[in-house]
Amino acid sequence: MVTMILRLPAVKARTGLSRSTIYLRIAEGSFPPPVSLGDRAVGWIEAEVNDWVTRRIEASRKAAR
Repeated sequence: MVTMILRLPAVKARTGLSRSTIYLRIAEGSFPPPVSLGDRAVGWIEAEVNDWVTRRIEASRKAAR
């Protein structure tokens, strides 16, 4: 299995969240933290972001019932 790393623009596009909201949710512990890719670069593990999106969809559907 190949682990894909997403950079911030891809995470924003996939989640619909702004940069500030992503970092706020990371600080709250409700969004996957990034991994360091170097001195000034971070990325997110694609599977963790996908799991977060799936959980948000499930929570939204349950709340609507």
